[in-house]
Amino acid sequence: MALNARLDHRNPLVFDTHELGRRPGALQRLTREIDAPKDLGIQGVIGVPEGAPVELGLRLESVMEGVLVTGTARARAKGECVRCLEPLELELEAEFQEMFSYPDADDRGRPKAEPADDAEEDEDRLFIEDGLFDLESVLRDAVVLALPMQPVCQDDCPGLCSECGARLADDPDHHHDAVDIRWAALQGLAGSLEDGEKDEMSGAESGVDEKQEK
Repeated sequence: MALNARLDHRNPLVFDTHELGRRPGALQRLTREIDAPKDLGIQGVIGVPEGAPVELGLRLESVMEGVLVTGTARARAKGECVRCLEPLELELEAEFQEMFSYPDADDRGRPKAEPADDAEEDEDRLFIEDGLFDLESVLRDAVVLALPMQPVCQDDCPGLCSECGARLADDPDHHHDAVDIRWAALQGLAGSLEDGEKDEMSGAESGVDEKQEK
């Protein structure tokens, strides 16, 4: 991963490591409440609303090659049930651990004599820049992994009626009389015949009445 350009220490997801002083074994614990950034979660399914409070608890440990960050994020996620489409909320707790490397040190923490020629080696690495690191990408990945891909309002949610769309949890006895499509045409024909017979009987009764009147 390329180095971030000029990290802003005022960004609530940017953290300062200067107190650790690049002393292996030094520890720092931090707590911070931030406003959730936009699109924090599984887009279109469930996520933490933009601006909602997110509680962060972090443990920063200095190691030879950088700073190991271990933490937990707690927030309230919102979405809708994939079965009945009703709104739902759930308590989210996402755990993560990530290494932020010093850009001037190799994997053993030793200063690099020359810049690395192979850019692919750094593609998936996160770096400390001027003593700062940005936690946003780590937080986003952790939240996505902690959220359900198919959220439900309750484990046994029966969903919606496939014929009329009614919410089955509201009416457990809801049902439709099943009709075999193979007999549907015959039932229609039978209905037509019954209607015809009724018409004939009505005509016959009218004829009898007319004769009686004469």
